Amino acid sequence: MILDMNDNVLAVENLTVIKNNHKILENISFDVEKGDTVAIIGPNGAGKTTLFKALLNLIPYQGKIVWMPNVKIGYVPQKLYVDKDVPLTTYEFFNLKEKNRSRIKEAMAAVGLTEAVNHEHNVEKHILQNRLGVLSGGELQRVLIAWALLGDPDILLFDEPTSGVDIVGEETIYVMLDRLKVAKNMTILLISHELEIVYEHATKVVCINKERVCFGPPRKVLTKESIEALYGEEVGYYGHEHRQHHENP
Repeated sequence: MILDMNDNVLAVENLTVIKNNHKILENISFDVEKGDTVAIIGPNGAGKTTLFKALLNLIPYQGKIVWMPNVKIGYVPQKLYVDKDVPLTTYEFFNLKEKNRSRIKEAMAAVGLTEAVNHEHNVEKHILQNRLGVLSGGELQRVLIAWALLGDPDILLFDEPTSGVDIVGEETIYVMLDRLKVAKNMTILLISHELEIVYEHATKVVCINKERVCFGPPRKVLTKESIEALYGEEVGYYGHEHRQHHENP
């Protein structure tokens, strides 16, 4: 695989990760073009988060990972648990990375967070003044996205965008990611368990179950056979029917 600097942000070739003599990933290859939204899908234990760790050079690996020169990467973790008693406000959290208040407010506005007053329990609260531990799941997720945006990334790696967020919030997060991708000329690489979301929002999908099962546009490569290879017959049938429904309204 040769990385074309005019089109690609990332190229992965024959990526293998071995831990304690056990292959967690084996011979994974794919590429990510500028402007793509690439979904990484697969069952629990398939190696999806391990793939992200390798891309971020956090773990040893074999094979090749080639990023666009001078690429800036933003990362949003799957979960961040903050105890309610931890005396760290949202503003102090942002200050660990960015001291310019206007840039912080700009990042917050980009993800739909403002300093508007919240009259819950008749107590005025502002997002920046709140401790991280008292934010709702959706608010905390948006704060983490804003944190990642502070570096003006070329590509945003998102480990399960909707973990712990309700269905209404889930759809809002993906719509927001679509908007951010266009507004900030970003590329997005995300891990997802939701086939319906993948069909609707991803331009490409990488199917992995320790090995690569499929790669390409969702409506082309998410066949009954490929989904069954990932999840089993029941989910495979659903995915096939879902695809047919959208392609033949």
